[in-house]
Amino acid sequence: MSAWTATDPGGAATGPTLSRVVADSSVVVCCGSGGVGKTTTAALVAMEAARLGRRAVVVTIDPARRLADALGLQGLTNDPSPIDGPWGEGGAMSALMLDTKGTFDGLVRRYSTDPDQAERILENSFYRNISGALSGTQEYMASEKLYELAVEGDFDLVVVDTPPTRNALDFLDAPQRLAHFLDHRLYKVLLSPSKGIGRAVNVATQAVMRQIAKVVGAEVISDALAFFKAFEGMEQGFKERAEEVDRLLRRESTAFVLVASPKADTVAEAGFFADELARKRIAVRGLIVNRTQPSFGVALDVDGVDEPGPAAPRVALGAAAVRARAETLDGTALGDHYRCLAESLHLAQGEAEHLAGLAERVAPAPVVKVPVQPFEVSDLASLQALARLVFADSGGGGRQD
Repeated sequence: MSAWTATDPGGAATGPTLSRVVADSSVVVCCGSGGVGKTTTAALVAMEAARLGRRAVVVTIDPARRLADALGLQGLTNDPSPIDGPWGEGGAMSALMLDTKGTFDGLVRRYSTDPDQAERILENSFYRNISGALSGTQEYMASEKLYELAVEGDFDLVVVDTPPTRNALDFLDAPQRLAHFLDHRLYKVLLSPSKGIGRAVNVATQAVMRQIAKVVGAEVISDALAFFKAFEGMEQGFKERAEEVDRLLRRESTAFVLVASPKADTVAEAGFFADELARKRIAVRGLIVNRTQPSFGVALDVDGVDEPGPAAPRVALGAAAVRARAETLDGTALGDHYRCLAESLHLAQGEAEHLAGLAERVAPAPVVKVPVQPFEVSDLASLQALARLVFADSGGGGRQD
């Protein structure tokens, strides 16, 4: 693998490293496109923290059983499940899968003025429909679960596997959107039965409501109004919590790590997300590029990409020279090997071109490239093998787990 980090002449890392990010952060948010290994990467970050002696928990939104199987668990729930492993002294790792409705239910119980109010809301048909399906609910509940674990849980590090890039932006904006909605005049009209629905719904509005009722059903309208009535008095607690979640996401101890593959579209998504974070004045603290094509120590002809490091000096043989050598040895077994190497280098060259410039956009964040592996992540041992690649900057390449 190669990691783009600043080094001194003796080969010691002088710039930031991914292991340093894991050691110093209280929250790591993994962001990126779907299908780039984001969930697995989040688990690896939590594993590294546990190896360093920290108490870590990873929150995934991925309902697939693959990660649970790899972690040696029968399944994941909305509560942290401990994971046995070769962790450092004092270290521990847990994992959970976000249950959007269960998290929402917990908030309702927290901010209800009494158990009867909570039950009226939880049994309301309108609430049961929106608590798991309303646009933005999953993103807000993910941020809420993050806050619950980071502030109220007994963990040194919380790692969050976010939805794909565009939805991850909703994850970032969800707390502010909820706070703004609870301050909106329309919401206050709907919420207050004494000076809202009763007076604001004039004859014209009632006509509109009747038309809506014909489409969605009068029962839905009735349930919605009953929900808002039951919710009265809880909005301040929700608003204050949303503001606290937003502050947590913007703390210096919260690190955003981008995950990508070397494909042009996922690199573009990573660049887009980096720009959006910069617009929000949030720095990218690390970039992991999964499933890259190895260059086998051969220098690639892309400035600023895949620069050789002191620990892995490059062979003074360019990709074009490898192709020429294959032609010279055509018809021999050695020629076939050179041809395969030339094909691999051609793929690596294309990937390097896709990645060119991305490292500069997230500088000075460390950028780690993880070569494609001959195995699938199917158990704790394969996760540990990947961890040794991702965190080689901490000496993980030589550690025996």
